[in-house]
Amino acid sequence: MRKPDAARLARAEALAAHDRRFPGFGVSLAGMDEVGRGPLLGPVVTACVIMPPGPILPFVDDSKKLSEARREEVCAQIREIALFVGIGEAGAAEIDRVNILEATRLAMRRAAQDAPATLCLVDALDNLGLPFPTKGLIHGDALSYSIAAASIVAKVTRDRMMLMLAETYPEYGLSRNKGYGTAEHIQAIRRYGACPEHRRSFIGKWIA
Repeated sequence: MRKPDAARLARAEALAAHDRRFPGFGVSLAGMDEVGRGPLLGPVVTACVIMPPGPILPFVDDSKKLSEARREEVCAQIREIALFVGIGEAGAAEIDRVNILEATRLAMRRAAQDAPATLCLVDALDNLGLPFPTKGLIHGDALSYSIAAASIVAKVTRDRMMLMLAETYPEYGLSRNKGYGTAEHIQAIRRYGACPEHRRSFIGKWIA
């Protein structure tokens, strides 16, 4: 893997500088993000992370801006130094029962329920019913070091789940599409029908 250049170091410092404005940075300031609100299959997965004041990991950024290999590398670094990492998920049946927004909130509560946080920065969402305050930030994974770290952990965790499901349900191409509604995935639903991990509320127009 390439070493961080000046631009990458500056980017990481800018994300950390954003979070230093909030009380509890490096001690009890948490970040939280989700992945998997849009797919046709599998859970929505959330991560809640409390990062230490240093070292600032240079490749922490919005998970969508990183390659798969880089995400795996940085996820391991985050888990090595983080003061807290919590994972939450809500499965397809829960999503169908309560809708994706409420399922995401449920998964976030599960991720953060044991966090020793005094404030949690959350990508876009708020009013989560946690025992500490939350602050929703639009595009938070591109603004906040803590949320960016959570976005990486959530993405790596869910992708690994999809690879395991791909072994059970190889016909849907999950190792490639991660459950999203690609042409390949939709064609497979039409050909093979739905599996237990599909969100029925998302795929009704493609199944009888």
